[in-house]
Amino acid sequence: MCGIVACVGRAQAEPVLIEGLKRLEYRGYDSAGIAVLDSKGLQVAKAVGRVRVLEQSIDGDDRFIATMGIAHTRWATHGGVTEANAHPHMDDDDRGHGIAIVHNGIIENHAALKTWLTQQGHVFRSDTDTEVLSHLIGELYDGDLAAAVRAALRRVEGAYAIAVICEKEQGVLVAARRGSPLMIGVGADGYLVASDTQALVTHAQQVASLDNDVVARITGEGFVTADLDNAPVTPRLQELELTLEQIELGEHEHYMAKEIAEQPVSVGRCLRGRLKVNDGRVVLGGITDQARAMVRAKRLVFLGQGTALHAGMIGAYLVEDLAKMPTSAEFASEFRYRNPIIEDGTVVVAVSQSGETADTLAAVQEAQQRGAMALGLVNVVGSSIARTTDAGVYLRVGPEIGVASTKAFLGQVTAATLLAIYLGRRRVMSESQASDLLRALEGMPEHLAKVVDDGEHAKAVAERFVARDNWLFLGRGYNYPVALEGALKLKEISYIHAEGMPAAEMKHGPIALIDDGMPVVVVATRNSQYRKVLSNIEEVRARGGHVIGVVTEGDEEAASLCEAVFTVPDVPEPLQPLLTIVPLQLLAYHAAVLRGHDVDKPRNLAKSVTVE
Repeated sequence: MCGIVACVGRAQAEPVLIEGLKRLEYRGYDSAGIAVLDSKGLQVAKAVGRVRVLEQSIDGDDRFIATMGIAHTRWATHGGVTEANAHPHMDDDDRGHGIAIVHNGIIENHAALKTWLTQQGHVFRSDTDTEVLSHLIGELYDGDLAAAVRAALRRVEGAYAIAVICEKEQGVLVAARRGSPLMIGVGADGYLVASDTQALVTHAQQVASLDNDVVARITGEGFVTADLDNAPVTPRLQELELTLEQIELGEHEHYMAKEIAEQPVSVGRCLRGRLKVNDGRVVLGGITDQARAMVRAKRLVFLGQGTALHAGMIGAYLVEDLAKMPTSAEFASEFRYRNPIIEDGTVVVAVSQSGETADTLAAVQEAQQRGAMALGLVNVVGSSIARTTDAGVYLRVGPEIGVASTKAFLGQVTAATLLAIYLGRRRVMSESQASDLLRALEGMPEHLAKVVDDGEHAKAVAERFVARDNWLFLGRGYNYPVALEGALKLKEISYIHAEGMPAAEMKHGPIALIDDGMPVVVVATRNSQYRKVLSNIEEVRARGGHVIGVVTEGDEEAASLCEAVFTVPDVPEPLQPLLTIVPLQLLAYHAAVLRGHDVDKPRNLAKSVTVE
């Protein structure tokens, strides 16, 4: 949610900033703004709606010709969706400093700070917490912008990523972060600041991620970083490996369609170099140093939110089944606040695409404070969770832009599968058992290629049922979390009300909802609970529900009970979720398109939830 882009150097700022904002549109936002600075002073423009509205409002305006500036896409937290509440925010006019700021995150003590600033004579023009921070910096400014930012941040509680400019310090850009991602890009024409590497593509060759409570003072010649007490900090520069091709649509109509289609390659990338099939061995370099402690662990807890939690639930099934280790999956947001019991030998596993999910990061930190070891299953190298955890596994699925996660979910499940086999082989699995499972896993990209190619059939099925406003998704065992994820996909992009649940739970209340014509999606692959799932299908049919089945190839018995059928290749039960989720992704995608919704930017949602 929210996006920051800033730059200082030799290139014209406005096109760089607008391009960067467009690359961050996938994160979710409701308004946008830009401020540039030159010898004539600050020039600011804001707009409610898409970045193109902002772009049109300043097109041809020579006031916005400058070589430094800041820009932002806002997702409303404090105050409604208005131009006044859009970023950038300025300090008080009466001070005359000409300070402008863009901010991601939440200032938790903004009310107390606002009261104090009002007593000092400040007049506020918005309802946001961000404006409080701009006024606070202005109140403390005494000729050194970086010093004023450090002084202000020492008084701030909450999470932030900020970029600040000041009329009295031409050519100086100040950036800082705590709990919300921010990085500096180094390019041929100068320096950039962004909340996401995608805004840096084409303009930066190297990138340095800022650590918590670090403030950077950036000019066209270079940058220096220090902590809030002005002690020097040396950031680590890395090559920016992201390419323009990876983040462009290509031949696809939507990023979600592209990312569903990329899943065979993405899973193959996640597996590459990690499978020693003949030896029944998994190689996970990111947890090598913690291998002994992991094998001796007494309990695993997967932590996540939304789609990541569903992947963690599958991970819990996998670890208990294959490694015989007590395991659970928890909402990170609930885990942190309920005074969780962390016993000796507890390992928490944080699951997150971005590695910046605020609830999950906070839960990990709480568990670590209580003595737990922490692992991360994340996609973004150098992200907050990756840096906070003791060890981890990168997903390697490439950038995911569509708000509704698809390939990252498969990457999370694949990584959890590798972790479960890794532990299982060291605890209870024989070499031959592990080899058989790894051999099947090795063939997963080929199986996925067949399933993702079923889009036209998914479109036809969606056309039959898309007018219905209430759906059920049912599954058992490994496919229960798949049912939850299928329902979530349909909800978040088509806005159809859908509920996922264990198939057996249907009889304990929800069966009352089934009426003539209700679509009920049932994952009914051949597995240990196959017969029971078929009984559940019969119960749905007896009440007039329309069954959409996900069944194993060649299973005529299950197919005969369904009005519409998706088939998936026959694979071992622990690997089935990697295939059974794909038809549900396709179904949700086509339902959203048929309903005329913006698939990649669903209403009220953000790609990376960096505030609690």
